[in-house]
Amino acid sequence: MRILVIDGQGGKIGKSLIEAIKKQWPKAHITAIGTNSLATAAMLKAAPSEAATGENPVVLCAPRADVIIGPIGVLVADALLGEVTPRMAVAVGQSPAEKILIPVNRCNQRVAGVGERSASELIEDAMRLLLEAMASPRE
Repeated sequence: MRILVIDGQGGKIGKSLIEAIKKQWPKAHITAIGTNSLATAAMLKAAPSEAATGENPVVLCAPRADVIIGPIGVLVADALLGEVTPRMAVAVGQSPAEKILIPVNRCNQRVAGVGERSASELIEDAMRLLLEAMASPRE
């Protein structure tokens, strides 16, 4: 299963996601893509299988992923203070991959019904959803 982790800004969520995935599935193939070099550098500290930065890696890797996981802003053009380009948002949105989105209520994006939960609680829930996705691979 190919897991694509996308993050921006400082990459803290992406790094935490990669650490949690590797703890559960040490041999998982994880591609980390930062919307900026700082985010990629942070995620590299969690030792993904491979990593890249910017728009083109998202456009290239999103259609090939089985699961895409990251903050909800990866689906919104100009999110994360403009780091998510329209091409990135379209590539993620049109990807056949299952998407597990962390509902971060920032950058003028609010998700109804989520409430205020800590990043660790959100990552724990994302890992629960990833476990479900890993248990029943898509055809």
